Amino acid sequence: MTRELVVVGHGMVGHRLVSALRDRDTEDTWHVTVLGEEDRPAYDRVALSSYVDGSTEDELSLGTHDDPRVDVRRGTSVVGIDRADRLVRTATGETLRYDALVLATGSVPFVPPVPGRELAGCFVYRTLDDLDSITAAARAALARPTPGRRSAVVVGGGLLGLEAARAMRSLGLSPHVVEIAPRLMPVQVDEGGGALLRALVERQDIAVRCGVSVAGIVADRGRLVAQLSDGIELDADVVVFSAGIRAADGLARDAGLAVGERGGVLVDDRCRTADEHVWAVGECAALEGRTYGLVAPGYAMAQVVADRLLGGDARMTPAELDMSTQLKLLGVDVASFGDAHATTEGALPVVINDPVAGTYAKLVVSDDASTLLGGVLVGDASRYAALRPLVGSALPADPVALIAPGAVELGAESLPDSAQVCSCNAVTKGAVKTAIGAGACDVAALKACTRAGTSCGSCVPLLKTLLVQEGVEVSKALCEHFAVSRAELFEVVAGAGITTFSELIARHGTGRGCDVCKPVVASILASLGRGHILAGEQASLQDTNDRFLANMQRDGTYSVVPRVPGGEITPDGLIVIGEVARDFGLYTKITGGQRIDMFGARVEQLPAIWRRLVDAGFESGHAYGKALRTVKSCVGSTWCRYGQQDSVGLAVELELRYRGLRSPHKIKSGVSGCARECAEARSKDFGIIATETGWNLYVGGNGGFTPRHADLLVSDVDTETLVQLVDRFLMFYVRTADRLQRTASWIEAMDGGLDHLRAVIVDDALGICADLDAAMAAHVASYADEWAGVLADEDKLLRFVSFVNAPGTPDPTISFVTERGQPVPAPRTPVLIGIPEVGS
Repeated sequence: MTRELVVVGHGMVGHRLVSALRDRDTEDTWHVTVLGEEDRPAYDRVALSSYVDGSTEDELSLGTHDDPRVDVRRGTSVVGIDRADRLVRTATGETLRYDALVLATGSVPFVPPVPGRELAGCFVYRTLDDLDSITAAARAALARPTPGRRSAVVVGGGLLGLEAARAMRSLGLSPHVVEIAPRLMPVQVDEGGGALLRALVERQDIAVRCGVSVAGIVADRGRLVAQLSDGIELDADVVVFSAGIRAADGLARDAGLAVGERGGVLVDDRCRTADEHVWAVGECAALEGRTYGLVAPGYAMAQVVADRLLGGDARMTPAELDMSTQLKLLGVDVASFGDAHATTEGALPVVINDPVAGTYAKLVVSDDASTLLGGVLVGDASRYAALRPLVGSALPADPVALIAPGAVELGAESLPDSAQVCSCNAVTKGAVKTAIGAGACDVAALKACTRAGTSCGSCVPLLKTLLVQEGVEVSKALCEHFAVSRAELFEVVAGAGITTFSELIARHGTGRGCDVCKPVVASILASLGRGHILAGEQASLQDTNDRFLANMQRDGTYSVVPRVPGGEITPDGLIVIGEVARDFGLYTKITGGQRIDMFGARVEQLPAIWRRLVDAGFESGHAYGKALRTVKSCVGSTWCRYGQQDSVGLAVELELRYRGLRSPHKIKSGVSGCARECAEARSKDFGIIATETGWNLYVGGNGGFTPRHADLLVSDVDTETLVQLVDRFLMFYVRTADRLQRTASWIEAMDGGLDHLRAVIVDDALGICADLDAAMAAHVASYADEWAGVLADEDKLLRFVSFVNAPGTPDPTISFVTERGQPVPAPRTPVLIGIPEVGS
């Protein structure tokens, strides 16, 4: 006999509960009715802020339950529960009977009792409807004809408050965060981490006031004034309350169910209330008196209830109540795990604080420094995935060595099987190994059978490592949407003559694509000369910098880098660059690649700047693209008494030949006129050094995080042979390298390494050199300047505005001060010099 389950709430946890139940209910024991208050399908509330950045409701959707045994009723409010007769009443007067009732009502925003909080222009930050209202208010404010900076006050400096501040900045408002605690994110980070976090946030033109509260809000001439407890008044067009949440437990209270001292429906470790027919999960549930505001514990509760409804014996464990978090807020990495605040008796904090590099790391260890208890990471959270699973385990190395610059690497083998590799879904290393042993042979399969990696995704690199450790050859699939590698995808696009991403994914992929495959396909299409990168559909595929043909800087402005082949420039060219920088108020700097970089351009200024430069004969230097950047040169035999060949002439020839060539990663080159190597050619992807009889060609060098000298490929070749070999080297790299793989790692990963590369492009061992030669010739013949392409197209020019609803309005969040006679981003806080807590 089918039983009736009613789920009140259709958020992330309610959705997960229904999915988990239907996955396991092979006997069709339950018919499920879901009552959701919002008139929308369940969506990813963790990614709420991406809605402001352009993500659609469909992209945030968690999917629908396409199941005859699941009846989802959106826009349906529940007004009462009759526990005696097991009935649920809706606002429309409908009555539903249940055999089991699950409360997944989530939480409601906490709005402090501030006088004026009900005024127009005051909002909470919780749902898509809230964001729609905030967006409308921000646009209305920006459209006002009165002069002045448009601003927002965000009440709350926790996770949601900083997310709200970022959203306000994205909408064109100047945000001011007010936090009553003495630091930002007081729940997740400690004093030292909070100090650095504040400095990093303020560098992005977001003002922060900690240790004060909003005492009142008043209306003033069409705007709002937030009156702070220290007497300061802040003008605002929008006030957003994001000061925390409270469990939505009103239904439970009215039904006579017990609630916790601080709210939340009291449940036991089975997530069941005192009423054996009523359960509670997620933010509305108080497990042993405590509520949990993260999605991971909510998902664990959903799994427990699904198991219990089908006769299982699952219970919540302490590991499943892990409050560890890893976030990227305003571009700043923040992570905390375990006992982050060192509350355990005898706990010892070990701290490395580097305010110059903008990083803070703290490990909390036991009194004998043998066991990891917790930690905080700010600025660089790359070690979170390796450290968090070690909480409660013996330290594999000295704690300082685990977080210091150049820290020891922690492999998957250092983790015990009981360690959680995915805290969002409470998946242990042992569970992953079991899944691999049962046949899960790639990340997609592990996601499907364990749910690891399906939430925040931070554990995916560890999943790949575990696959390799267990002897599984990891798939080279580009992403879940394309089952082939980047090199194979290149051949598909080239061979089939495909010109758009939609055509490619329809014929050779699945789904809608992602931020991995879209830029890769954009690069491939550009490499094959399939149109301007901002033409039609291609514009939506580009990374941030390519989208505006300029490099975004930390304050939201852009840098403009015209091409200066070989570093050679005429006096007239220098004058034009100087005039452009002067007229647009730009900061200028000569780069290490012998070019002149102009910083501080607003997005709406870019076309006007390009027009001046293009008219003077300049073109895009592709400083923003995964493409050839520069060919650096010394003055060579033209001027230098040691020079053996014309290094400048060759550098100019090569840079003009390969300009605009899109590739898996950026490419840099150098040409030195003699062995003294003034152009530092051996630190480049391909470098050339003159000899008495010709040129030596070196390949596979790079600077950066892991510097590497290039290796000699051929020696004493003439110019014609040299250019032909560079042609082949670059086209072979473009066709066969993985995404974001520099030439150095490409050669190192190549079977046979440099010898194989030499056999392919010098000896034509694969018989493809004629094809590589033809491909490069086609690139050279089809090159067109991307800046000029935008200037000649009115549709493309429409993209270059700060605000689509007010095209002529400059971004009010951008401000400068003068240092050494040049404009630089206005600092918002003095540089940190240290914190009281010092690690040993």
